[in-house]
Amino acid sequence: MDLSVVFLQGLKTGSFHFPGGAATYSGQTPSKAVAEVDDHPNSNVTEWLLNIDIVMDWFVKDGLDFVGLYYGEPDSTGHKYGPETEERRAIVKEVDETIGFLVEAIERSGLKDTLNVKLSNYINFTMDLKFDLVDYGPSGMLLPKEGKEETVYQNLKGAHPHLHVYKKEEFPERFHYRNNERILPILMYRDPGYVVKRIVFQFSKGDHGYDNAEADMWTIFRAFGPRFRGGYVAEPFDSVHVYALMCDLLGVQPEPHYGSLAFTRDMCEGRWPPRSLPRYL
Repeated sequence: MDLSVVFLQGLKTGSFHFPGGAATYSGQTPSKAVAEVDDHPNSNVTEWLLNIDIVMDWFVKDGLDFVGLYYGEPDSTGHKYGPETEERRAIVKEVDETIGFLVEAIERSGLKDTLNVKLSNYINFTMDLKFDLVDYGPSGMLLPKEGKEETVYQNLKGAHPHLHVYKKEEFPERFHYRNNERILPILMYRDPGYVVKRIVFQFSKGDHGYDNAEADMWTIFRAFGPRFRGGYVAEPFDSVHVYALMCDLLGVQPEPHYGSLAFTRDMCEGRWPPRSLPRYL
């Protein structure tokens, strides 16, 4: 969710450890912001609970309409130990308990009726470089040296059976990723279990960012609050549609996007009255 869409339309916003949330957008900054430092510990459950209480105060005492609250788990543990490990299961359990604390905190703060919640062996990258590997992991972007785009593309194309390489204009439309000036000339992604790296060593035992058609990349969507139908089980939908839902909940006009309310409309009870506490966490 682009915070600028919210506060440029008159709502009060906050960001607590949300990536990029403390930045300045079009000369505007959030009403409240706490940036996360690089070496911040992710697995301090006591701090998780304290952060929830702080955010509740932002809603109650400071009158914020939207807050992005971020925790680095279970992401960090999944990277370190892998997705199917006891360490990962333990941290997921703690996250689940924290969500329970969040529900209780909402009720204690009197927000139950006004707050909605959404919860390489084949390619040598180190010798005779003819490109910059700008983004890497399960997917990657390359900036070829001047005049070397076709050479780099032809050398990468078909270099590994689990590496998919495209020129920007040929990247599959279903990713909604190629039509932006910031996207580089050559894009690639790996099959699950493989990564694009600058170096030979791979320390992460779990990762995300693979093809979203893979079931292992699917996630859980859970939402509750006065706008959502209780006990409703939605059909699976792409995450790109969450943006339209969030803008509708807040009563703001969305920027151009690929999502649609058609995929989330049935989970909602109706519309907010105009400017009637459109709060969202």
